[in-house]
Amino acid sequence: MNDLQALMEDASQTYDTRLLLFSADRQVLLDSGAGKSAAIQLPRFTRLRSNSVLKDASGVAWLYALKRLDNGNWLMVATERPNPPLVMLLRDEFFWPFVTAGLVAFILSLLLAYWLARWVGDPLQTVVTASRQMPSAKAKPLALRGPREVRDLTHAFNEMTTRVQASQKSQRDFVANVSHELKTPLTAVQGFAQAVLDGAADTPEARQQAARVIYDEAGRMHRMVLALLDLARLDAGTADFQRAPVDIPALLNSVVEKFTPQARGTGLTLRIETPALPPITGDGDRLAQVFTNLVDNALKFTPARGQVTLRAALIGSEVQVDVADSGAGIPAEALTHIFDRFYQADPSRSGGGKHGAGLGLAIVKEIVQAHGGTISVRSAPDEGSTFTVRLPLTPPADKPVAKRKK
Repeated sequence: MNDLQALMEDASQTYDTRLLLFSADRQVLLDSGAGKSAAIQLPRFTRLRSNSVLKDASGVAWLYALKRLDNGNWLMVATERPNPPLVMLLRDEFFWPFVTAGLVAFILSLLLAYWLARWVGDPLQTVVTASRQMPSAKAKPLALRGPREVRDLTHAFNEMTTRVQASQKSQRDFVANVSHELKTPLTAVQGFAQAVLDGAADTPEARQQAARVIYDEAGRMHRMVLALLDLARLDAGTADFQRAPVDIPALLNSVVEKFTPQARGTGLTLRIETPALPPITGDGDRLAQVFTNLVDNALKFTPARGQVTLRAALIGSEVQVDVADSGAGIPAEALTHIFDRFYQADPSRSGGGKHGAGLGLAIVKEIVQAHGGTISVRSAPDEGSTFTVRLPLTPPADKPVAKRKK
């Protein structure tokens, strides 16, 4: 054993290593570094790791290799793991290639980060700039660029811009139309009032005529203001709707009875064709307003010896009502605007001056939509017009009529 210890010490000095011999039960039998270095214990799991790094009792790291001998003992060859100084690292042949590769990777990462920032940031900055120019009517749709989320945001912004511009145009048109519609009656009122004040209306008949014109024009302005208020409430969703069963045939019959004297007086035939129908849920007064307006318009724009017909039928889960006339019809270019506010078709259809401010059909459309229904028109020159209203038996839950408690 002493000879083996001497041999191990000699080999240790020759190869600058440390040799250790362990028994099968992991006990140190011989150690060439005994007395010189801290003790080393045989690591666990020698079958899995025959070479690796371990630390001795003083914490010094050793690189080792294990070999199991035929007699079951273990021979370990260990060398203290070196801690190379910085100078040695700098002189290492792999140091500068690693440094160069790191710098290249760093520069490439900076360029990639810059590109990504521009790719995402530029479209967002464009949206920010465009949002500050939002009031401008000249704003154009933005190009869809960048990642999908940014493109979605830009698309939503373009849609919002379109709605804002349409709203601004609608407001401008509204102010212009109201001003135009008020100008005529106000001019008449002012003119005849001035005539009375100046003494130009110096006879009882002249003063009575002036008073009649003032009264009629004031009534016209009053009706227009009421219609505007009604539209404003319908737009804001604050209009008062009742919710109750409505008998459509009975409602249409009452409208026909109301206009029969007027139709006879102008030489027109007013007819109704309706079977028994199930009641719908809605506001009876508002629906009467709808059909009163449609029948009134039909009578105004139908010449003598013409005919106005109301038809009702059940189509699936909806009640359909047609108001058809044999009048001159509506020009094709006017059909797309017939429900716009203040819009009036060909002035020749004014029925001899019996026209309003162009708000009636706009109100009709709002009321029908509040019931979850639709309104449409079919017309051709010299073939008359047919307005079709379709109303669900029960309005959808998101409509004003449905939200109203019974």
